[in-house]
Amino acid sequence: MKKLNLQGPGWFQVTFGALFSVILGVALGAGLLVLRPVVVVKQEPKEREKGIVYFVDGSRDSGRGREALAKRQAFLAGESITVNEDEINTLVAAAIKAGAAPGTPAAAANPSAPSDAAYLSAGLPSVRIRGGSLQLGVRLGSSLLAQKFVFQAHGGFVRRGDTFVFEPKSMYLGSCPLERLPFVAGYVRERILSEYPLPADMKAAWAKLKDVVVEGNTLKLTMP
Repeated sequence: MKKLNLQGPGWFQVTFGALFSVILGVALGAGLLVLRPVVVVKQEPKEREKGIVYFVDGSRDSGRGREALAKRQAFLAGESITVNEDEINTLVAAAIKAGAAPGTPAAAANPSAPSDAAYLSAGLPSVRIRGGSLQLGVRLGSSLLAQKFVFQAHGGFVRRGDTFVFEPKSMYLGSCPLERLPFVAGYVRERILSEYPLPADMKAAWAKLKDVVVEGNTLKLTMP
């Protein structure tokens, strides 16, 4: 009579199965949060509803941004400047208008760009500065899904090597907090920021900066 094999799965199988279940659960949970729409508002709500992710659009007031071009020229000439969100958004819109149209996949202008660029379109970025924190927001579209998403990152600037870079303290894609997924967060951040490279003249001036500080509702760029 043939003996029955009563030996259960080994520790490796048990561990692998548990790990796979956790990874699958995290992936499914993150996907559902990404697909959950955010509430887009023009002003900070008086009371935020628990469990709801909000996106407060940056201001693009032409009156408050009227000095943007003059400050840009002063910055290129090596002067320290202080700019508000209206001026930043004015300059960003002008730079995009002078270059590729917003929402154009990077692969369309650069054949060597990653192939996933063909599936992603990024709209006009929105900058908001409040309480010593800078928010970068971008509306995203995908050729694979009809739904649009909002990416938003909140943080400040740190020196990395010889230049200053934006370092988010929190990031959301849809309603998913990306800072809880460090590997995904880094990829998404670099992928989004690569859509909006600095113009060559601004990049050269930016490399000379002595300090970059988000102070109150302004961004201070200090030259040597």
